[in-house]
Amino acid sequence: MSGNNLLVEFCNGVLTLTINRPEKRNALRMDLLDAIGSALADHAENDTLKIAVITAAGEHCFAAGGDLQELDAIRTTEQAEAMSKRGRRALDQIRNFPLPVIAALNGLALGGGAELAMACDLRVASATAEIGFLQGQLAVTTAWGGGIDLIATIGSRRALELLITARRLPAEEAFAAGLFNRICSADESLDDCLADFLQPYLARSRQVLKGFKALATGHRQVTHKHLSSIEQEHFIAAWTHADHWAAVEQATAKRKK
Repeated sequence: MSGNNLLVEFCNGVLTLTINRPEKRNALRMDLLDAIGSALADHAENDTLKIAVITAAGEHCFAAGGDLQELDAIRTTEQAEAMSKRGRRALDQIRNFPLPVIAALNGLALGGGAELAMACDLRVASATAEIGFLQGQLAVTTAWGGGIDLIATIGSRRALELLITARRLPAEEAFAAGLFNRICSADESLDDCLADFLQPYLARSRQVLKGFKALATGHRQVTHKHLSSIEQEHFIAAWTHADHWAAVEQATAKRKK
């Protein structure tokens, strides 16, 4: 159950969803992703809403990937397919939300956390934030549409390099690459930085925001329609391959040392 793992607040035209598992590095359980999708769906028709923000509690992690204990139980092709579809369905609620969705990155966005961040329309990041598609380190590929979003944002050549090398990009490099739209100065809080970033958005009418978001969503849907089955097929094949489980065992052994 998501319980208090997702905090929902609406104030002055802004819906804020806060992932609240700092003790678990804000790892993404599947029911937490469901809760994010449901919260957005519940507010989609709110005629006083202008912007949605997804952020996380603590100062270190936006989301450091999926919940390892939960993911370890996913072994079969059918289970992998169900997990992929479930996560993609939740993130599609972000992609298809009728108003702009901003990721406010308070720290690391890794693996599934990077997919969550890229599902948002725009990204504001603290000076210490990093983003990394680390899936390749565990011999898997992206599961929830994040690889598609990365390609759409920075182009196939640069995206391919980042996906294969599984590099973590610090805030300045991510900004230069076009992954982050704004980074906070070293002495600026994320809250203050976000508030300043949102000012021109909140100054626009809801109809203008909806109209421009509809254009962006339409373009995005075409891309996902053509590529989502390819991404899912290769994720399932990689997840159920012996190489993946060997990589998981190796990573687990390193953490225990």
